[in-house]
Amino acid sequence: VGLEGEAKKRYNEIQQELAKLSTKFSNNVLDATKAYKKLVTEKSEVEGIPASALGGAAQQARKEGHEAATAEEGPWLFTLDFPSYMPVLTHGKNRALRQEMYQQNIKRASSGEQDNSPNIESILALKQEKAKLLGFSSFAELSMASKMATLPTAEALLEELRVAARPAAEKDLAEVKAFAIEQGFTEELKWWDMSFWSERLREARYNLNEEELRPYFALPQVLEGMFGVAKRLFDVEIVAADGQAPVWNADVRFFQVKKAGKPKAYFYLDPYSRPAEKRGGAWMAEVVGQSKLFAPAGARVRLPVAHMVCNQSPPIDGKPSLMTFREVETVFHEFGHALQHMLTEVEEGMASGIRNIEWDAVELPSQFMENWCYDEKTLYSFARHYETGEPLPAEFFQRLKAAKTFRSGSMMMRQVHFSVVDLDLHARFTPGQGESIFERDLKIAKATLVMAPNPEDRFLCCFSHIFAGGYSAGYFSYKWAEVLSADAFGAFEEVGLDQEEAVQQTGRRFRDTVLALGGSVAPLEVFKRFRSREPSTGPLLKHNDLLPQQPEGRQPEGRQPEIPVKGWAIRHPICESKASAFQLSWQWLVQAVSGSYLSSQARYMMV
Repeated sequence: VGLEGEAKKRYNEIQQELAKLSTKFSNNVLDATKAYKKLVTEKSEVEGIPASALGGAAQQARKEGHEAATAEEGPWLFTLDFPSYMPVLTHGKNRALRQEMYQQNIKRASSGEQDNSPNIESILALKQEKAKLLGFSSFAELSMASKMATLPTAEALLEELRVAARPAAEKDLAEVKAFAIEQGFTEELKWWDMSFWSERLREARYNLNEEELRPYFALPQVLEGMFGVAKRLFDVEIVAADGQAPVWNADVRFFQVKKAGKPKAYFYLDPYSRPAEKRGGAWMAEVVGQSKLFAPAGARVRLPVAHMVCNQSPPIDGKPSLMTFREVETVFHEFGHALQHMLTEVEEGMASGIRNIEWDAVELPSQFMENWCYDEKTLYSFARHYETGEPLPAEFFQRLKAAKTFRSGSMMMRQVHFSVVDLDLHARFTPGQGESIFERDLKIAKATLVMAPNPEDRFLCCFSHIFAGGYSAGYFSYKWAEVLSADAFGAFEEVGLDQEEAVQQTGRRFRDTVLALGGSVAPLEVFKRFRSREPSTGPLLKHNDLLPQQPEGRQPEGRQPEIPVKGWAIRHPICESKASAFQLSWQWLVQAVSGSYLSSQARYMMV
């Protein structure tokens, strides 16, 4: 940092204070999540909740001293940990229980000793001061200095997506309301009703029950299939290496990645939820990066090591971890991040793997990998019943594909809302000027949500991505990178997903560009080397069924849609030199997954 004297001293003080506040924010979220426990003893109160979730709730109850608890008879202990909370909101017929858990969830860490409200205001004020010290008008402008986008182009993309998604989101809401009324629901539809009635509509429309799919997605089989995709596309082999490295929990796995028969990288996998010691969500971070400088004696480079962390349902009562389809997508997502870290060919440590990649491009490989969950050949490489070995019925696969864009307008608007709030708070909000962060959130929601926001919503107090992670003024990166990833997957669709030789050739090209070049080449240039053109928003809107209806005779499928590309400008092109790779490198302290096992610097890749 090119500061001297008092300015440099103050900058360092700000950095230290922000690190403390970030840790405090995360600890408050974790403590608030752990604090809520709901013991249910009556069967009638858990009607509709899937057996897998009841099994988990009974297992949690046994840990809390209810030794006789069973999935069938209870008692059941529910928490705000996602694998416990979400089945209640999605399937529980007990509206009062849904309401209680929803309201407890949206108010986490917003009162008492765990109140994150003052922490947020302090974080925003310090970031603003930091930006001014460095000569930027706002922290959002400072954040954009290391991204592909500028503030105007990021906001232009979000507005393009908002306009495209809003009509579909309004239609989604109207359909859910109408369906609920058809089923005899007479109350006003509230936020704690949306997941429940949306899931009932999805089941009715596509005859698809997520719980029916779980037996076909056992974790060992999913890993087998996912590693098969890596072999098919990128010509690498992944083998178990348990016991070759120490682990922080008995459930943690260790794997080796081989390329041309030789070790290329290693990674840890920590798959299961542990509410007492592990924060929610899913992420990937580096343990060490590839580096010529730190090569061990006799080796050319130090090989990269990654870790992937998820929070899916653990094995229960002797059964393997049976995953929801969303959990399958999540592990593919984190694997995409890990692949970019591990398959790098850059030997300069500060630009290898995930390092030095503009933050709004770093989600490209992770979101790209999610697409393969809907590829028939890929899915059937692992979708087998864990007891009988029978493959997923063909009609289930067709329903899954048909349901892919269910409520896609609503999901798009949700992400746009988070992104707009993030940018606005870091670009235009001034703490202590009379308006609270929650009032600003509600004001923005009028444009970005189609259902009236809940005035009690304090989600910002748990928005760890932007207040305790790496996404401050960068949450939009998910959508920016989704444009890139959808367009990248389009290259495989164009050659034909059933054309094996062409798919493999395209996969090798993706490996040798997107995965191999790390932060040594500007991401737009990397994309152009893979795709032979600049990216388009067309494939993303197409994949989400949000393209406007085209008149007959429009562009045939398989060519780039005639939709103008907005905002593809590199603010600070990265030179190919090692020196420039060092200049734009930026990292922060990883917070411990379990509170103790990791304290090295790394970059979070979070869902």
